[in-house]
Amino acid sequence: MITAALAPAPQEAPVPLPAGRWQAHWRQAIRDPAELLAGLGLEAADLGISAQALAQFPLRVPRGFAARMRPGDPADPLLRQVLPVDAEMRVVAGFSFDAVGDGPAKKATGVIQKYRGRALLVATGSCAINCRYCFRRHFDYAGENAAKGGWQDAVAAIAADPSIDEVILSGGDPLSLATPKLAELTDALAAIPHLRRLRIHSRLPVVLPERVDDELVRWLAGLPWPLAFVIHANHANEFDADIDAALARLRGTGAQLLNQAVLLRGVNDDVDALAALSERSFAAGVLPYYLHQLDRVQGVAHFEVDDARALELHAALGARLSGYLVPKLVREIAGDTGKRPLHAS
Repeated sequence: MITAALAPAPQEAPVPLPAGRWQAHWRQAIRDPAELLAGLGLEAADLGISAQALAQFPLRVPRGFAARMRPGDPADPLLRQVLPVDAEMRVVAGFSFDAVGDGPAKKATGVIQKYRGRALLVATGSCAINCRYCFRRHFDYAGENAAKGGWQDAVAAIAADPSIDEVILSGGDPLSLATPKLAELTDALAAIPHLRRLRIHSRLPVVLPERVDDELVRWLAGLPWPLAFVIHANHANEFDADIDAALARLRGTGAQLLNQAVLLRGVNDDVDALAALSERSFAAGVLPYYLHQLDRVQGVAHFEVDDARALELHAALGARLSGYLVPKLVREIAGDTGKRPLHAS
């Protein structure tokens, strides 16, 4: 049940913003569950809202993303991804604080290397949206931030290892950083001769398309490496005309666009939803890449789909769609040398 601390507070109407002012759109994100639900015509008391879950992992929802939710539908698949609920506070066996082994894979401050040839930079702990199933919801972003000290430790660690030929910008969300800060990093990385590719993982083009502005596009187009840009959408309803336009601008930089999704109970755990996601992402110029089984971090067990059901859904998807529209069904296992494909036994 909702507590008094979550009762709706008087809200002033948001000030209209000029197009492209992404930082201002960011600041106007919804942070109060009561405000979000009131805008959808829903009763907070019926949805198991948890003040404890909210305190542990705050709500943050861009208003444009909230506008894609279905009014009056407590089971809306976008709403379910962001709403803090009582189920998050259950301690479930087999769910840990570091489900994917980030800690043991640390190479330097903010640098994680799990797989040969690839180094991941935790560029920031900030995100434009707080997804409740986040596998880094307990991550020590204050201590592990590659941007510290002007990226010096992170860049030095990569420069010292000639086996690394690909850098992955992650977080948090790397596009939550200002473009000049990102350019500062890539300028430093450009001096490393053994780097051959750059990959960016970002949810912002989907949840805050205003981030794809002229400055960002110029930076991306000027990068000296082939670029893979991996977006994150879990449901076809996350796309609209604004998202399509942002993705078209990204494609115009020469980037290869891929989508990774997470299989989530109550969000996309049926073949119709998964097929619609693949078809809608491809229509927007984004190739389906990965469908992840849930990373088993504490607080997310209510989203889990068991392996048997996941395999059944994936097989049904393969029977329905062309092969290039079927993402790989994978799980990340701490200590593995790559994502582990799920196969029927």
